[in-house]
Amino acid sequence: MTPAPPAVPAPVPASTPAPVQAPAFTAVVIDFFGTLTTSAPDEVWFQAAAASAAPLGLEPALWRETLTASFVERATGALGDLPETFRALARRCGVDPSEGALAEACEARVKAQNELFVFREDVLGALQALKARGYRVGLLSDCTPELPVAWPQLAVSGFFDTAVFSCVEGLKKPNPAFFRLVAERLGVAPADCLYVGDGGSRELSGAAAVGMTPLMLRAEDWHSNSAYDREDDWAGAEIASFTALISKIDAAGLSARSLLAQHQDRD
Repeated sequence: MTPAPPAVPAPVPASTPAPVQAPAFTAVVIDFFGTLTTSAPDEVWFQAAAASAAPLGLEPALWRETLTASFVERATGALGDLPETFRALARRCGVDPSEGALAEACEARVKAQNELFVFREDVLGALQALKARGYRVGLLSDCTPELPVAWPQLAVSGFFDTAVFSCVEGLKKPNPAFFRLVAERLGVAPADCLYVGDGGSRELSGAAAVGMTPLMLRAEDWHSNSAYDREDDWAGAEIASFTALISKIDAAGLSARSLLAQHQDRD
């Protein structure tokens, strides 16, 4: 009897490599005041405003009120650069300052503002992590002329691919064009952007309106100041630190939908 030939094992199908999941976001857009920086109490802001009153011969309270009332004008560049702005505002207060007084007031203002640029402890590490993971990073700030002047010397500036300032562009949050502009300069679609901010100027709703995924930074000091037109009623996704931001980005399957779902599950 002829023995049966040995069974030929069935061919093992070649394994199909698992598809590589593209990152949900290719860019992260970040707010400046109260987000990258710590939230200073209102009294600290009042003191900073008052610092430039004395050179102009103005009462600090009147000057603070004038600065506060003119925020939108200053933040959209409507009054010009800092010397032009201070001249216009001083005249509103009934003073026509000399060139020397104006220069002294501007110098005092810049010094006082720069002292408020205190970055959160985990910001530099988080920015390094974002760049190491290949994300494009943009700054979008409602600000007055002091910040663009200081920006190149700030420790965080080198991590940003673009910085867009309201006073330079003549646009401010929550104008959709302002959000689209930062995405355009990053070379990405708004839908490819994660937006991180403390909610000032209704920025989170503004980001969502153009297709970005908004994420509130509600740090421990969030209640310390009253940012302009802040979304205190924000019910969307939030984090407490930049360390938590990196953890969320690194989480498996993170996407715009899952980020929002995580928040809904928590609630």
